[in-house]
Amino acid sequence: MPALIEAFLDPASSTYSYVIYEADGGQCAIVDPVLDYDPAAGRTGTTQADRLIAFVRQHQLQVQWLLETHAHADHLSAAPYLRRQLGGRIAIGESIGKVQDVFKALFNLEAEFAVDGSQFDHLFAPDESFMIGNLKATALHVPGHTPADMAYLVDGEQILVGDTLFMPDVGTARCDFPGGNASQMFTSIRKLLAFPASVSLYVCHDYPTGGRESRCMTTVGEQRKSNIHVHDGIDEAAFVAMRNQRDAGLGMPTLLLPAIQVNVRAGNLPPAEGNGMTYLKIPLNKF
Repeated sequence: MPALIEAFLDPASSTYSYVIYEADGGQCAIVDPVLDYDPAAGRTGTTQADRLIAFVRQHQLQVQWLLETHAHADHLSAAPYLRRQLGGRIAIGESIGKVQDVFKALFNLEAEFAVDGSQFDHLFAPDESFMIGNLKATALHVPGHTPADMAYLVDGEQILVGDTLFMPDVGTARCDFPGGNASQMFTSIRKLLAFPASVSLYVCHDYPTGGRESRCMTTVGEQRKSNIHVHDGIDEAAFVAMRNQRDAGLGMPTLLLPAIQVNVRAGNLPPAEGNGMTYLKIPLNKF
């Protein structure tokens, strides 16, 4: 039997979080959980994360992993909150240190902030195998959107692709964040699309076009046939030119500045200052 994958859409950020499991009563992994954030009030909330908790408890699951596909720029991670409530290990790709190094300098983070990924419980090496209960999984390094992006192959039949591929009518993720690279993205995408046509691909975001409803799952075959940016026949040079031109006209994600300085800390908030308050920084006139 293939893995069971339950999707949870956060409408505010168009983010899909997932629970992966084999059967009720077994172990599971939670992928890309969202912490609610109100930028006007500077207030966090747990409505989206509590949906995941309710599902896990309803199905009597034990959380083994809290998997991040990358340090997200569009939402704050709820992984630490879920670990407190449910247990599990927070994991990301081992290249997260490259992202931390860039943003430690940008936000002038405290001197003791380490840029070695030690804030996470586990760092995946490229193609590292691991288990979700009895389900075999592999961490695939798919840089391009950021240097540390990962996709997770489960049981050889399903891949959670993070911010690489979107639905075929939407295309692919941007590559203009620090450390992003359109050429690397093309290579990463072709790596994913080399799997059999029947393999299911679960996206991290959907931005529906043409009035359709939001979707979370496509297939390798559907992407190779219909993806508007990387269908079969589009070569690397054409993709890189398209991606660079398109990225040059995109605005900044609304939550990039608050989200990234939390997510490089594995979802933990910055340390409280002398008055007991926690603050996020906004670099002025940088972007």
